[in-house]
Amino acid sequence: MKKIIFFIICSVVLNFNCSSERILIEEQEIIEEIAAPDEEINPDEEDDDAIVTENQNTFKILGLGDSYTIGQSVCDTCKFPVQLKDSLINNFNSDNEFELKVIATTGWTTTNLIGAIDRENINNDYNLVTLLIGVNNQYQKKPFSIYESEFPQLVNTAISKGKGDKKNVIVVSIPDYAYTPFGNGNTNISTEIDRYNSFAEDYCTKNNITYISITDITRMGLNNPELVASDGLHPSKLAYTKFVERILPVAIEKLKD
Repeated sequence: MKKIIFFIICSVVLNFNCSSERILIEEQEIIEEIAAPDEEINPDEEDDDAIVTENQNTFKILGLGDSYTIGQSVCDTCKFPVQLKDSLINNFNSDNEFELKVIATTGWTTTNLIGAIDRENINNDYNLVTLLIGVNNQYQKKPFSIYESEFPQLVNTAISKGKGDKKNVIVVSIPDYAYTPFGNGNTNISTEIDRYNSFAEDYCTKNNITYISITDITRMGLNNPELVASDGLHPSKLAYTKFVERILPVAIEKLKD
């Protein structure tokens, strides 16, 4: 009888000890789980994501040229690169940003523009590059051979600045100032402008580079004085608006690709 009572007492003690151990282990696991720190967040990864998003929503535009790009004799917001930027803003979501840089000065030839780009030392990260150059080569009676060698050089520079992708470049034809009070309908001017534009268009066609002609718009200048600026020589705000009407659809497609 004593053995039976002893066995019962030992069983109770053992069960109590085992239960106590299980409770202690479970409590320890709960404590460790609560005390465990949250998963660490790498701040660098968050910054990288933010930068990528910002870059995707920022489009950089570069305008290369002469008086027709800088907008001689019209307001700052009237020149075609600015009108193009403003039109793009209106055609994209509001979370997109557009930055514009213009390298252009009245009187510049292809040689002047090449030197200016070299001095600027700009980055090669532009989403869209426009190039309109050559009228001063014609006006200053520079040898045509200079344009034949320097125009392709400028196109290649434009491609380089446009992330090395020719799809990011738009070449714009040279306006015809013969159809202004200054040009007074001089047919020799028109013939020479045609020669420059034909060379540029042929080069762009052979190399799969976008070429947009706006010359015909400027040839309405004598019949429609509103297309000519107050100086009697350069395009007006209205003329540049018509330039942009042709450039804009192409620019939108390039930026969406």
